[in-house]
Amino acid sequence: MKRLGVNIDHVATVRNARGEVHPDPLKAAIFVKKKGADSITIHLREDRRHIRDLDAKKICSIKKLNVNLEISTNNNIVKNALKIKPKYICIVPENRSEITTEGGLNLLDNKKKIKKIILKFKKKKIRTSLFINPKIKDIKLSKEIGADCVEIHTGHFANLIKSKKKFSNELMNIKKCSILATKIGIEVHAGHGLDYKSTKILSKIKEIKEFNIGHFIIGESIFFGLTNVIKKLKKIIKN
Repeated sequence: MKRLGVNIDHVATVRNARGEVHPDPLKAAIFVKKKGADSITIHLREDRRHIRDLDAKKICSIKKLNVNLEISTNNNIVKNALKIKPKYICIVPENRSEITTEGGLNLLDNKKKIKKIILKFKKKKIRTSLFINPKIKDIKLSKEIGADCVEIHTGHFANLIKSKKKFSNELMNIKKCSILATKIGIEVHAGHGLDYKSTKILSKIKEIKEFNIGHFIIGESIFFGLTNVIKKLKKIIKN
């Protein structure tokens, strides 16, 4: 069964805009779980622009809540993640000046470092995913490095659809990568820039087991409410 992971980073963004305590990401995590989210994603960025250490600690301490903690390869962030002990980790690239994650990890240049980090999480029995571009070489490297899962960066694919440009080549890249990853024993997730239309198209790829969506869900919920948006996305990925 395909799963929906809801990224609640931008609940924290709204809170931080006022420097107050509302809306509370902890309450958001509990709420979206009740409304059908299979997991919660939070990104503990080096600059703490949205989710903060205390947020991550509180959210990851909730029993029976599957939390996917996104982190960079920064040593201090990795140490924090080991203390927080989420059920799942997704290692992502991070550029301090970026507005949002701009692409997948550079696995070739960071192979040794990422492999060491994965081993640390494996010792704590934390499932580890790598956020990668839809490239066959990155699937093979992910296996070599020891990842349990890959999350395929769907930003380019989603942007092609939004701008009404041809997306068939990018869709084929995602499909081929998903098939290979599954074949060699890596679970496949997809995320970044997804909305109703792009999610519906990708949901036809049977190898993709999880969709992680954040900005669209929080933005769309302003007009239609979190309950309705989550319900609609759940229906899309299950069809």
